[in-house]
Amino acid sequence: MNPASAIRGFIIERLQSGQWRAGDRLPTERDLSEQFSVSRTTVRKVLQQMKDLQVISQTVGSGTYVTEHAASVLKGMAGEDPVRQTSPAELMEARLALEPAIIEMVVGNASAADFDRMDLCCARSEAALTFEDFEHWDAMLHEAIARSARNTFVSSVFQLMNQVRNQPEWGLMKRRSLTPERRLQYQADHRALVQAIKERDLPRAKALAIEHLLHVRSNLLNF
Repeated sequence: MNPASAIRGFIIERLQSGQWRAGDRLPTERDLSEQFSVSRTTVRKVLQQMKDLQVISQTVGSGTYVTEHAASVLKGMAGEDPVRQTSPAELMEARLALEPAIIEMVVGNASAADFDRMDLCCARSEAALTFEDFEHWDAMLHEAIARSARNTFVSSVFQLMNQVRNQPEWGLMKRRSLTPERRLQYQADHRALVQAIKERDLPRAKALAIEHLLHVRSNLLNF
């Protein structure tokens, strides 16, 4: 995700979650510039885009404020698209319900080629030099596991979940929560889960899937 998208996602997430309401003052250009390690020119461009949408207003010498129209504008932007309407908390709730539930199909149906794909995703995520690459291969691993269930509907659902993971709100929260120690934990979780699937150990694979998702939820949402 580029810096401008990260800032825009940060602002939208605060507005959609209700942390910022009509009349609230946004952080200064300088604060946003320092928080995201970007130039103030980049910050100004993002703020101008949000101003053009009538989500914020700016008063010289006073600051940047949430407008009365912000909530309705964001609702209109989301429309009926379930990907844009799904919050990170909702995504984690769905993942905790669905991912462990398909493990029985995965353990029963996964082939040697599926195992090779899982190993490749693990290796690529471990070798990733950027957050974007790591997050991509992390998502691809979970999708590869879902595909090995050999169920078209399940694969479609997981592709939809990965579209949600590509939204700015998810990327921003994941980036902010992903310390080097947590990344190593995720990688270890992934390797253990794949090994349990290879061994057709259903109870262990299901337990590891739940444990991993609880790690992610705790780190991402602080609960």
